[in-house]
Amino acid sequence: KEIPGGAIAGTVDTLKAGNRDIKVTGVVTSMFATVDVIKKAIAMNANFIIAHEPTFYNHADETAWLENDEVYQYKAKLLKDNNIAVWRNHDYVHSLAVDGVAKTLAQQLGWLQNGFAKNGFYKLNATLTLRQLIAHAKQKLGIDMLRYNGDLAQPCKKVLLLPGAWGGKNQIQAISRLKPDVVLCGEISEWETAEYIGDARAAGNKIALVLLGHIASEEPGSAFMLKWLQEKVPAVKATHIPSGNSLEFI
Repeated sequence: KEIPGGAIAGTVDTLKAGNRDIKVTGVVTSMFATVDVIKKAIAMNANFIIAHEPTFYNHADETAWLENDEVYQYKAKLLKDNNIAVWRNHDYVHSLAVDGVAKTLAQQLGWLQNGFAKNGFYKLNATLTLRQLIAHAKQKLGIDMLRYNGDLAQPCKKVLLLPGAWGGKNQIQAISRLKPDVVLCGEISEWETAEYIGDARAAGNKIALVLLGHIASEEPGSAFMLKWLQEKVPAVKATHIPSGNSLEFI
């Protein structure tokens, strides 16, 4: 009801497991309904998981190609045996009048003093070096390590914040139009945006690129959903469980 235009045709925001008729004993919000998140939900007696991203390894959660895969079978059985419903909330949370993911990310970074920027372009109140900006993002978002391209001593005041996976063409067009000092992306294709930034710097442009990671940049959306649930349905116990990243640095 809060989405401008109402229901979204062809949305991927559908039930991935369980059914609509279960009695909800508790809700868990997370980026992914990983096996670890599912087990934690079971231990908490929560049977409804609201995940932001797919459960079965592809955007539409198609499973025909996975029917004989033992990992899929294990996960599907774990959900079925414990009568857990999983609903994806991707298109809807991004389609709110104010994107719940992007706003909460900017809020966690402390960049909402001058209001929410729908296009992701923020002018910081204080100029930071790229090194300081990276340290700030790591501390505020709980990121141990990240990747970047730029001069660590470069001053940064104009920031383009693009969480998740915007796609190379959209990222590059936004960079070209808004002329930021630094771009903070969720994820990129290395042969697209990274190469564009490299060429821009070689051409003399003072621009930097910082990769937060898709999960780190959009996990705030699951925290947003927790707060939304607590406000709208306070009688139902809701908990946010960060899904974490299955990849580690060495």
